[in-house]
Amino acid sequence: MADIGNADRVALMQRLVALKVEHRDLDAVIQHLAQDPRRDELQVTRLKRRKLLLKDQIAWLERQIDPDVSA
Repeated sequence: MADIGNADRVALMQRLVALKVEHRDLDAVIQHLAQDPRRDELQVTRLKRRKLLLKDQIAWLERQIDPDVSA
């Protein structure tokens, strides 16, 4: 794979930070909902799926930014 340019690298890193923030926020929401006895299980399941998708996207971006490091 060809090296990415500096501007592309910065853009990928910014996207990576945004995804990590969203992943962390989703984790907090899921934990909060898990403590609510009136929780909507379908909503919790959807949030967990979104969190897993974010994890995959984060790993992909990390490989794009630094392909020599195992993500």
